[in-house]
Amino acid sequence: MKKVGIIRCQQTEHLCPGTADFKAAKAGKFKFEPFGPCEVIGFVSCGGCPGKQAVARSAEMVKRGTEVIFMATCICKGTPIGFACPHWEAMRNAIEKKLGPNTPLVIGTHPAPDDKKE
Repeated sequence: MKKVGIIRCQQTEHLCPGTADFKAAKAGKFKFEPFGPCEVIGFVSCGGCPGKQAVARSAEMVKRGTEVIFMATCICKGTPIGFACPHWEAMRNAIEKKLGPNTPLVIGTHPAPDDKKE
């Protein structure tokens, strides 16, 4: 079972407990499907705009055993607040640069409510 870490939007913490992320990971569904059922060993926020802690928190999760990092759907799709993070691509680039090619970074975790089936 792959050990994964999820980075979420700090602006949505008070609205979303991460239920869909945990269910998708456990079942190996949606964006977790290539890895099969996954164990979430880290679930952290980006640290607030402009994602000032995303890189450090990703690196720390890898040091603690995370094999794949996911940027939660709330960051790249904007659910449930209605708009995507304007900094998500910069965060993605910075995380990929820090972690290198040995730790995959996956964008999204589950479909947003307005998405068609994936």
